[in-house]
Amino acid sequence: MRRWDRRRFLGAAAAGATVPWLASACGGDDSRGDEKGATSGAVADGRAPTRLAYATGDSRFGDLWLPSGSGPHPVVVLIHGGFWRAQYDLTLMADLAADVVARGWAAWNIEYRRVGEEGGGWPGTFVDVAAAVDRLSVIAEEAATPLDVERVVVAGHSAGGHLAVWSAVRAGLPADAPGAEPVVRPAAIVSQAGVVDLRRGAADGLGGGATVELMGATPGDEPERYDLGSPIERVPTGVPTRCVHGRQDDLVPIDQSERYVAAASDAGDRAVLAPFDGDHFAVLDPTHESWTDTVAWLRPLLEP
Repeated sequence: MRRWDRRRFLGAAAAGATVPWLASACGGDDSRGDEKGATSGAVADGRAPTRLAYATGDSRFGDLWLPSGSGPHPVVVLIHGGFWRAQYDLTLMADLAADVVARGWAAWNIEYRRVGEEGGGWPGTFVDVAAAVDRLSVIAEEAATPLDVERVVVAGHSAGGHLAVWSAVRAGLPADAPGAEPVVRPAAIVSQAGVVDLRRGAADGLGGGATVELMGATPGDEPERYDLGSPIERVPTGVPTRCVHGRQDDLVPIDQSERYVAAASDAGDRAVLAPFDGDHFAVLDPTHESWTDTVAWLRPLLEP
């Protein structure tokens, strides 16, 4: 398991500072590569990931990890966190991606425009996540190993947990809303310590005001943005959702997941709260019980 330096993360989250230690801690640098350039890193029981663009722009790409075998393979979309800020990137989810592909599933570890770079925040961040998920329909036709776009799970950590759950609400959005009319609809969602109630996140000042930075306004100033972008406002989704959250998480409190699961369940969704004893970063360890239990929950959904 990687040893995350919480004090440096907390300082960066509050101040929006550059975090040079993060790249080395994640085993990579901040290079973006070209549209189809192979990324580094061998994968047990699979292939090295390939970097693919899903739209035009420096941060609009993902790393596709394919398992061995003929397929078609279910796909786990991975969305990293970091309070939606530009200094954090998809290398945060590399360990989980390697674990996914070793289990015989494909992984699509995506990047997106974040706060602090041009186009990041509302609505660009949301548009990018929608485009990345929908791009799987094209990748499935082009990939050397077939992908099963009927068996797609979207999983994310922290801010990525918010975006993962939001990907499930897209089918219910107004036609003119960012991300509406999805091409690929998730079969299941996993939120790992997700910020799934943006209004509450803004009120609590999570990440030193990260929620307001993402949305570009307070809930009072732009209530419609929060109505469209906050997952708790859009239940039911009709998509099975597992909210994994550490009881000792002091970056994104567990009541974020508790409130969402209660609201989704009341609305008729199949929503599960999976609490554990641990902090905000434990879920990034593929050997941790929070992940292995999640894999057990996903298996019947991905391997009928």
